[in-house]
Parts: sequence; C-alpha cells; structure tokens
Amino acid sequence: MFNNNDLIQIKDMNLTISEIISQIELFKKSNLYLNLQRSCKVDDGITVLDRHDTDRLAALYTKESLSGRTMKFVPASGAASRMFKVLHSLNNLDVKLNDDFIKTEEEADAAVGRAFGTFLKGIRNFAFYDDLKAVLQKNGLELDHLLAAGEYKDVLEYILTPKGLNYGNLPKGLIPFHKYSSDSRTPFEEHMAEAAEYTKDHNGLCKIHFTVAPGNAALIREHLDKISKFYKKSGTNFNITYSYQKPSTDTLAVDEQNNPFRETDGKLLFRPGGHGALLDNLNSVKGDIIFLKNIDNVVPDRLKQDTFLYKKALGGFLVELQNEIFTFLRKLSCGDINQQNFKKMFKFIRHRLLISIPNYINDASEKEQEAYIFSKLNRPLRVCGMVRNVGEPGGGPFWVEGQDKNISRQIVESSQIDPGSKKQQSIIASATHFNPVDIVCGVRDFQGNQFDLKKYVDNEAVFISNKSKNGRPLKALELPGLWNGAMSFWNTVFIEVPEITFNPVKTVNDLLRAEHQS
Repeated sequence: MFNNNDLIQIKDMNLTISEIISQIELFKKSNLYLNLQRSCKVDDGITVLDRHDTDRLAALYTKESLSGRTMKFVPASGAASRMFKVLHSLNNLDVKLNDDFIKTEEEADAAVGRAFGTFLKGIRNFAFYDDLKAVLQKNGLELDHLLAAGEYKDVLEYILTPKGLNYGNLPKGLIPFHKYSSDSRTPFEEHMAEAAEYTKDHNGLCKIHFTVAPGNAALIREHLDKISKFYKKSGTNFNITYSYQKPSTDTLAVDEQNNPFRETDGKLLFRPGGHGALLDNLNSVKGDIIFLKNIDNVVPDRLKQDTFLYKKALGGFLVELQNEIFTFLRKLSCGDINQQNFKKMFKFIRHRLLISIPNYINDASEKEQEAYIFSKLNRPLRVCGMVRNVGEPGGGPFWVEGQDKNISRQIVESSQIDPGSKKQQSIIASATHFNPVDIVCGVRDFQGNQFDLKKYVDNEAVFISNKSKNGRPLKALELPGLWNGAMSFWNTVFIEVPEITFNPVKTVNDLLRAEHQS
C-alpha cells in the first residue's frame, strides 16, 4: 500500500505508519455516528444560575484570576474569505456590475443579489468605511461618486484585493469589526479588551494565546504589538503567544475504495484535520484555567458587561467544582477515607457531575471503589456556556451513549448524527440550546500537574466528508472536534448563558446587526 517515497513523506510530517493505518481503518467503519439518548435541557443537564449565584461565582473567580491562573485561548487562523464570499462571487463575474445588475438579481430572488443589496445599503455603517474611502481617494477615486453612479466593481476590488484593503486575503481577526468615536477595532483587539477585564492578574498581566496561520503571523504580531503598547499606558500588559496548526495533525485522504488518494505526481494527499487539530496547541500552552472562545464572537464595549459577568461566573463555577474535586482526590491519595467520605464522593459524582454509576460499583471492594472514584474525578474539567436555541448555526448539548454504554453530556454537531435515522434526527430537532463555544477549561490536576489532553479523546468521534480534487472524488477525515470528540472524556458541565454573549460574524452583513453597531 505504501512505497518508500510514501514512508519518507509520512515521516517528514511527523506521522507514523500506524497512525496512517488507523486513519484508513476509520474510513472503513460502517458507522461512526453517535448515539443520542436525548437533548440536554434545563434541569436535565443544563444549569440556570440565578443572579445571586452569578454574582457569588463571579466574585469567587476574581480571586483566582488575580493569582495569575487564567488565560484566553482563541482559534484565530481562519481567513476572511468566507466572510466576504458574496463580494468575491460578484467581483469574479465578467459583467458590468451596477444597479441594473443588482436589480435583476433581486427580482430573480437570488440570494447573492439580495445580500449585496443589503451590503450597499449599509456600507456607511461598516467600521472599515472610512478606510475604504481613504484608500480610494489615495488612488484618485471617490467612494460616494462610485456609489451614486452605481459603479461597484472598483468598490469591490478596493475592499478585497491587494489593490486596496486586501480584506479577501487577510485573516478574519484583522478585519475592523466595530466603530468607536475615534477609531475602529478588529476582533483581535476586542479579545484583548475582554481579556483585560477577566484574565488580568494582580500585576496587571493578561495572558492570551492565538492560533494563527503561518503566512499571517508577522502581520498579526505587528498589529497586536501596536495595540499592546496602547494598553500598557493604562497599566495593562499582555503576554501574547502564538502557535500554528501542526502538519502532524493533517489526515490522509482516501478514494472511494478507501485506498490512499494520490496526487497526479503520485504523492499522498493530506488535508488539514479540522479544528480538532488544535487540541495539540491547547495541550502545549501549559495553562491552568483557560477560556476558549472563537475569534469572531465579539461585541463593542457597550454590550460587554454581560459577557464579563458570565465569563467570571463560568470561571467561578469551574473553580468551585475544582475545589471540591481536589479535596476528594487529596483524601483518596493519602488514604483519608471512610464510608461517610465514600457516600459524599458518590453523591458528588451523581448529582454535581451527573455521572451515572454502574450497579457493579456498589458491590465492589473498597479498593475498587477508590479506583473508580479516582478515575472519574481525576480528569480535565470544562464548564460550557449554552445559549437558548434561536436558530443560530452550531452544535448543541446532548446526552450521548458511548461504546461502553455509559451516558454522558457531550457537545454534538449535526454531522455526527445519522441523517437516515428519524429517531436521532428528532432528538437533534428537540434541542433547546446550542453551543456558542464559550468554554472554561481546567487542565491541571489536584497536584498542579498538567493533564495530557490527548488521553481524553474519543478517537472515533471523527467527521468524514465527501470532497474532490481536480475533478476526482475523495473522502476526507477531520479529527474529533476540539469541543466535541477531543473533549469526550473530560468532566463536563453545561450552564445557560444569555443570548447577548453570542454574536458571531460569519458574513460581512452580520456586522450590520444592531449588536455590532456602536
């Protein structure tokens, strides 16, 4: 199946033959779908905090943040090309792009025409409007004149290409999202503004880690260095670190017969492993309490207070759980246990972590019970904010039956569920909440040692999709998603958070929503 050149290629990517064979075996499996039992709902897997608890937990968290335990981890390697997809499609058309064309598209009820019409009507409300005007003027063009004349080709070119702002080739994190009285802010800066509020220690230091694409690293670093200098004047310092998605997290593509897919030159085709590949990056930051949030989910300052409060409350919930877990684990490790302690620990596992305890454990020996409790408690912990389902895209919280028949709370994407199963699809449709990627992670054990996060992955919770390369069909494999299968064997808690804490920007027109206007 593999020749000497293949072996060299695999070794150069820091992969092993056994890993590649394991990937091929996954393609051959007939069913990798998850088995949902039911959706998580309020009082059945999702906790709702009252205002008293929210304030209490936020205060508890603040003490820990001042000690320097906390940091942010932001996946930020995504390009803005998808955000500007509509504009790209129009800019690539070999037509005279003017009002007559837009009107024709709108009359034809075409999504592209309607979306571009919305973009044009709101163009003055984008945070990059003044930058666009300036770059056009620099080249002898007037934006207002172009818009009034219905001539849009230059407008698009100066937004998307190196001829102007070059937004079509930049990472999403470098696009100005929000306009303020004297300037505008990118998502990178909005994340820094957030971090300054809830990750700053008693020395004024905030730690943030961004995963970025190698080709954009220098540009991003220059942008963030400039912003850091501004914050330093007010007593806030940033320790910003970066990492790239590792080549060793790429996965082999196969053909329709599950044989390795080869390029025209005979080389094996490897593809990026999806956001699950970032588990390696998360594992390498050597953090303690880590806030995980996507780059495009940010709001202007006027709407940040709820975000601040609930970030702290989620952090406080994690700290409170950790304190209880660590107390139990210390007792177990030094043999300080009796029947009363056993009852407390089992009650905690059942009622606080919502883990079902197998019947055989009740009749097991004391030593076996100790081992069981220790194995259930001594693992990474995540507290995940969940937003009520209002039609936004994204996975959701569900009770899932694993291969060992145990039921646990998991974040599940629709692509992980059998599309041909009416029962499973009805469970998906019954979801009351979805995942906004608002997660606080506890990645150290009761002795302060970092967990090896790779040990808590469900390696079969992969995504397989049909793609093509140069007109040839292939099957692609994505690693277990970072907050899906990559965290399957963590202890997991779901907390309801307000809708206002979730305002992602997937298309440029999302920036016209009231939540993104100043």
